[in-house]
Amino acid sequence: MKFVDEAIIHVAAGDGGGGCVSFRREKAIPFGGPDGGDGGDGGSIYAIADINLNTLADFRFTMRFKAERGENGMGAECTGRGGEDLTIKMPLGTRIVDMDTDEVIGELTRIGEKVKLAQGGFHGLGNRRFKSSINRSPYQSTPGSLGEQRQLSLELSLMGDVGLLGLPNAGKSTLLASASAARPKIADYPFTTLYPQPGVVSCGMGRSFVMMDIPGLIEGAASGAGLGHRFLKHLQRTNLLLHLVDVNPPGGEDIVKQIKTIRAELAEFSDEVAGREQWLVFNKADTLTPEEMDELVKKSLKRLRYKGRHFVISAVSRQGVDALCEQAMQWVEAHRPQHAPEPDESSGTP
Repeated sequence: MKFVDEAIIHVAAGDGGGGCVSFRREKAIPFGGPDGGDGGDGGSIYAIADINLNTLADFRFTMRFKAERGENGMGAECTGRGGEDLTIKMPLGTRIVDMDTDEVIGELTRIGEKVKLAQGGFHGLGNRRFKSSINRSPYQSTPGSLGEQRQLSLELSLMGDVGLLGLPNAGKSTLLASASAARPKIADYPFTTLYPQPGVVSCGMGRSFVMMDIPGLIEGAASGAGLGHRFLKHLQRTNLLLHLVDVNPPGGEDIVKQIKTIRAELAEFSDEVAGREQWLVFNKADTLTPEEMDELVKKSLKRLRYKGRHFVISAVSRQGVDALCEQAMQWVEAHRPQHAPEPDESSGTP
């Protein structure tokens, strides 16, 4: 299935059912009075996060959603049945925006999280609601209100703990395949990765994190160049960024210049994302001798005035990969939100 991370849908909640005008007519009861029932409420529309979905591809074919209308009221004080609510399954990480007002309706960031997209119409009132001491035979009723309608933009930002960024052919896909069970496409030409690819990295029993590979970035990506500009937003929900650097780039390009290029594109896209924890990962160490590798890393860090963590790995031979993953796991564990324990009902404490 082709990866789709943007979609436009139209949602229409159900209208409320109209109230009924009716009078009680029974033998030996000549003045039974009004007995028109209320209508039913229209169905509302909700979005729910489904862990089994990972793209918005289904919304290329089904773009209009309408909830059920409430039934009209009936005589004998019978209330119309309410319309069924409609629930739309969406991938975890979907951001929902009203296209008319630019209002963010909600973001699905937790499994099973539910967001109301459109409110169903309110039921109409039957004529029994209008009887009084001075109006004993009301012929008045009200129609149900219209259900809410919205044109919505869906944007998917995949959820991940660790994001990989770098120039094309820096080895991001190779690292993902080496560290996880994911099998991204790997080839010796640029832009092999055409859409974000997640993978679960296991670091022992009960210890794992999600690593996210995005298409390679080039200069001008934040302004629309290359493939990366559409997928930079997938880094917004990653807390740790691993900046992969090819230590032996084709053509002998300056790797410090390449690092600065990626940093500049990230800053242009979002200051908030650029300010997150970033580690430099010097990849393809197997292409240089240990002495050459040490000299290259020292000079690069000095020119960059870089004081953060750095790693030297070879994703192909797995040199240093386990150590990198373990350090990333420890960082993720230390920065994951801690949930408060559930109250102990047996103790009677709130």
